[in-house]
Amino acid sequence: MEHSYFKIYKPYGYLSQFVNHQNKRRNKKLLKVLYDFPESVMAVGRLDEKSEGLLLITTDGKFSNYITSSKIEKEYHVMVDGIITPEIIIELRNGIEISIDGQPYMTKKCNAKILNDTSHIEERFVRDERHGQTSWLSITITEGKFRQVRKMTAKVGLPTLRLVRVRIGDYKLENMKPMDVLPINY
Repeated sequence: MEHSYFKIYKPYGYLSQFVNHQNKRRNKKLLKVLYDFPESVMAVGRLDEKSEGLLLITTDGKFSNYITSSKIEKEYHVMVDGIITPEIIIELRNGIEISIDGQPYMTKKCNAKILNDTSHIEERFVRDERHGQTSWLSITITEGKFRQVRKMTAKVGLPTLRLVRVRIGDYKLENMKPMDVLPINY
């Protein structure tokens, strides 16, 4: 069977799925409206509804398992509420204790740095400046626990205001804009 592979810029407000199985929230925006995807496609990993950025789509289960494994880095650019200090970067790099399914979990060491240039990120209103300063950081992880990056930044006192995944392994967001879909070769 010939498999299909795509990279998309998942916009803010969309679910990382093609069918809505929820009874209470029937009017959610789904990925299927972005492109005429072949049947049996799946999102490789997830981005929650309030997150945006690079998402890989495929019909190949082996590819999906490989990409979601801990061998592959996932890089996020994160706007936080507050000012990032060098001490916070060190704390993030060394791992943060967060809660997963109500249990304490220590994240693996990761790469974290202050991000000064965000010109590659599409502008989107998040909140009025009078509500305090914001700053951006880059976090690269190899695991993908539920809302992990959001939990990590909250734990160091900097709640996430915006989360954009810019890289999964060798696949990059590059010049894509929200809702863009590009077929890729694998």
